[in-house]
Amino acid sequence: MTLTAPATSPRPSTWRTRGAYWWIALSALAIAVFAPLPYLLNPLGELDGLEVAATYADRSPLVQLALYLHVGAGGLALLLSPLQFATRLRARAPQVHRVLGRVTVAAIAVAGVAGLVLAPHNLAGPVGTAGFGLLAVLWLGCAATAFRAIRRRDVVTHRRWMVRTFALTYAAVTLRLWLLVLISGQTAVAGVDAAVAFDRAYLLVPFLSWVPNLLVAEWYLAGRRSRRAAPGETPAALR
Repeated sequence: MTLTAPATSPRPSTWRTRGAYWWIALSALAIAVFAPLPYLLNPLGELDGLEVAATYADRSPLVQLALYLHVGAGGLALLLSPLQFATRLRARAPQVHRVLGRVTVAAIAVAGVAGLVLAPHNLAGPVGTAGFGLLAVLWLGCAATAFRAIRRRDVVTHRRWMVRTFALTYAAVTLRLWLLVLISGQTAVAGVDAAVAFDRAYLLVPFLSWVPNLLVAEWYLAGRRSRRAAPGETPAALR
């Protein structure tokens, strides 16, 4: 007599992983596409609503060039990064994965260096210089470490550092989410003027936009290591 094992449905953790991946990918796509548009379609002096005019419109051509490079290259890195974690793409089109990876790292290199130029000219003063400057340094460092690892064919190390790199890339999304939460909370709960609420919120986002991301990335990587070490366990892959 032969017993047939019942079909198993995907584990809840797999569904959660897929759901998280699609949320991250779609939010990254939205910011990568729509956030750069005002900078590409309007002169800096006409972007008063984005608080850009007072910050960059009167800066030197070098700073303005750095702004456009940061916005453009950073948007490209944000757009392509989720594709690097698509398991099916890696399996079915490894050459495409490698090409997109090189383009992503190159975009991060441009955006990161431009970010270092921009850091002293932010709206948050010394806090912003420290927060955004450190973000740029870590972003460049993580991407470089990931690139060196894959050049050595150390795939495991490469993937770990790419997770950290994307956590920092995703700061473009979380910065805007935190601004929305912090400004809405002040205006709705405390009745604070929107302009004042923005100024207060912007003092927090130079670090708040990326430090929690990096902590979540480390938590995720620690979980993958523990699941890999457990007998019979296979870590869920991003799809």
